[in-house]
Amino acid sequence: MKDKRFFVAAALPLPRKTGFLLLLPAGLFLTIFYLYPLARILSSALDARLLLQQATWNTVGRTLGFTVYQAALSTFLTLAIGLPLSLLFARYEFRGKSLWRAMMTVPFMLPTVVVAAGFNAFLGERGWVNLTLMRLLDLQKAPIPFTGTLIAILVAHVFYNTILVVRILAHTLEHLDPRLEQAARVLGADDWQTFWQVTFPLLRPSLLAATSLVFLFDFTSFGVILLLGGPKFATLEVEIYVQGMHLLHLPLAALLSVVQLLCTAAQAWLYSRLLNRVITPFSPRPAAANIRPARRWREKLFLVGMLSLVVVLFLFPMVSVPVRSVVRMEAARGERGQVHYGLTADYYRELFVNRLSSLFYVPPLEAARNSLLYGLATVFLSLILGFPAATALARGNRWARGPDILFLLPLGTSAVTMGLGFLLAFRRAVTSPWLVPLAHTLIALPLVVRTLQPAIASIPPRLQEAAQVLGASPWRAWRTVEWPILRRAVLAAATFAFTVSLGEFGATLLLARPEYPTLPVAIYRFLSQPGGLNYGQAMAMTTILMAFTTGGILLIERLRSPAGGEF
Repeated sequence: MKDKRFFVAAALPLPRKTGFLLLLPAGLFLTIFYLYPLARILSSALDARLLLQQATWNTVGRTLGFTVYQAALSTFLTLAIGLPLSLLFARYEFRGKSLWRAMMTVPFMLPTVVVAAGFNAFLGERGWVNLTLMRLLDLQKAPIPFTGTLIAILVAHVFYNTILVVRILAHTLEHLDPRLEQAARVLGADDWQTFWQVTFPLLRPSLLAATSLVFLFDFTSFGVILLLGGPKFATLEVEIYVQGMHLLHLPLAALLSVVQLLCTAAQAWLYSRLLNRVITPFSPRPAAANIRPARRWREKLFLVGMLSLVVVLFLFPMVSVPVRSVVRMEAARGERGQVHYGLTADYYRELFVNRLSSLFYVPPLEAARNSLLYGLATVFLSLILGFPAATALARGNRWARGPDILFLLPLGTSAVTMGLGFLLAFRRAVTSPWLVPLAHTLIALPLVVRTLQPAIASIPPRLQEAAQVLGASPWRAWRTVEWPILRRAVLAAATFAFTVSLGEFGATLLLARPEYPTLPVAIYRFLSQPGGLNYGQAMAMTTILMAFTTGGILLIERLRSPAGGEF
């Protein structure tokens, strides 16, 4: 009788009671480590003495104004570069097209500290461009001021988010009906009139979606601004970190976090309202109908120009890091315009040496070990909590929609805000190293659930029914039928969680104890210190982190379930 009941349950959606039990561990985790810290942030922000001070609102207004300004400017530049690149990938066929697209995709998945180190190695004061120009032009000072400027922030944001625009707009352009543009040209419209009056109205919903996503990422940016902009460029994220960690003004940091959450929620609401008003229906066509080789000289010039931009903007900064980690390239003292070059492995050897014999020194190798341990703990916690939750959401009915939205909430909250919430909610445990993997799990859990959910939902009930008919117990049916189908998705989810933990910077910078830094925190410390040796060690650690992250990305793509999913 027991086996019969399981047979029926396996073939039908999960009952509410079973689904509730499966969701309970992850729900308790989100309540304790997400909702409760957010409530603590809200209660700290409602400090009457703080709210009545004029200086408080001056800080909030100034910080919010610059955050919106840099996000809007970054979004505009990203769209200005992403739109022609979208036309390139959507309308023209050229050699290595998938490789070029992958070259633009990988940077989006890299940790911010890696991106900052890449631009430092390429355009920084000790980067390739400046040191080469110092030698060619006989200069003693770097001719291109990049690090610590608004331009550095904007360029890094364009580097990060252009692929979002390309992915969204190119997909729409590829499937537009080519007969619409052909009809416009037959009626006498030139290329610009055809684009503005025919293509652009159809592209507008996708353009709005891309603009909204890019602005959101730029609005909540932290690592890029902290590492490349410096303290004088205080966005909400940076000011939360400064007020909370350096000035120990937790109520003001909490108020800034609430302002940021309200702005993010308002943007999501405005986006949903506007999107419903601008959607224009059209009949999609296969992508092959719009793709052709470049024939005219203007098209070939456009192709070469755009691909050259991709190389300069996306390839050079990333290649500069591993090359800079094995090349000693410094301006010689007392010799005007002279730069000494040479291959060296010293920067990697120094990762194992405490040169100053400091009691407070943490070797980079220990930072790598900490990142590994935190990553493994994150994988364990994410899978233990995420697998039952994904099963309940995949096999639930209408009752699963509410919990499904709950699992998406951490994705819309910045890591710095979550780190501050942990500090406010768990002050007595602030010295515990377990806070870091708990925060990493909070960030990785939605991604793990979204990776496992479509794979679980894709299993046909008839396979489970066949196993039960043949006499298999529930455990054996799961082990012999479901697990062989799910193990690739589970491995991809585990790799996802490990990669997220390995590169997480915002929350870790607030929560990690000084004696237990992670690789991103150690890289930030070395980049903040003067000296060629510190800089070289930062490049070596960044190369290691980049290799692990890129390997994780490639493994995820290889193991991705055919059922798809958002991530």
